[in-house]
Amino acid sequence: MCDTCGCNITDGNRHLVSPGGRLSQTDDGRAAVTVLKSLLDENDHQALHNRGHFDARGILAVNLMSSPGAGKTALLEATIDALGDPARMVVIEGDLETENDAARIRAKGVQAVQIATGSACHLDAHMVHDALHRLDLEGVDLVFIENVGNLVCPASFDLGQHLNVTLLSVTEGDDKPAKYPVMFRAADLMLLTKTDLLAVLDDFDPLKAEQALRLVGSAAPVLHAAARKGTGIDQWIAWIEGELEAQRARIGAGTTRRPAVQSDGARLHAPQTVGVSHDHSHDHSHGHSHGHSHGHSHDHSHDHAAGAKR
Repeated sequence: MCDTCGCNITDGNRHLVSPGGRLSQTDDGRAAVTVLKSLLDENDHQALHNRGHFDARGILAVNLMSSPGAGKTALLEATIDALGDPARMVVIEGDLETENDAARIRAKGVQAVQIATGSACHLDAHMVHDALHRLDLEGVDLVFIENVGNLVCPASFDLGQHLNVTLLSVTEGDDKPAKYPVMFRAADLMLLTKTDLLAVLDDFDPLKAEQALRLVGSAAPVLHAAARKGTGIDQWIAWIEGELEAQRARIGAGTTRRPAVQSDGARLHAPQTVGVSHDHSHDHSHGHSHGHSHGHSHDHSHDHAAGAKR
């Protein structure tokens, strides 16, 4: 998995491990595991920063995850049409290459930034942070993050979002939640897509898909939608509007919401080692002006005492 394929290191965080970067040398100069774990720590700090930025502006951030071709971009196009006010939302798109999806969103009059990850199979918090600096968030209610099509790694990275939505197309197997439990356990909503094709598909049972979701321990609601036909979009919009109300209530109460980020993924990305001397400070200098306040401090300091490896 990612501890061997190297996808922890992305264009968004590569500067940390490049020569001269803050993580360019490990504590003992040799322990790659320490670098990988430190990258995950850095990602979580950046995600906290991103979420504070959303909360300070009253924005709800939603991370869309699925396998490739499940219909994430078509869902966003239908969402733009249903909301009726393109200024309410912006989109961050993630793919290995091309601007295709961002171009489709811009054609609908909505701001969109495309992140080309190269070989990385997921977005990370640093990539999202950089994309936010290319967007005007004034008056925006919703930030949708369309993650790279992949049913594994995206569930393991906190991007700063509040909610995860996992799409499952009926052209895939109804046992996908059982096969990819890490992804589906992280979902705050499972959206069955392309349901208009059920009339010609006899090998996908929506009830079995929901049963598979329950068997992996998820209580997430399940909605059905066929974005290109407009079917089920009203229920999807109602869910979004309900979550916007919940976000406004959290902001009024001075709280926030962190989505489920699967510990299994974090464990697989790098063994958790308690005892490695770990001391780092953040000043979040990026070489550019933020031009906004975040409502929280980013002067992070950490000192972990020695302990046992687990």
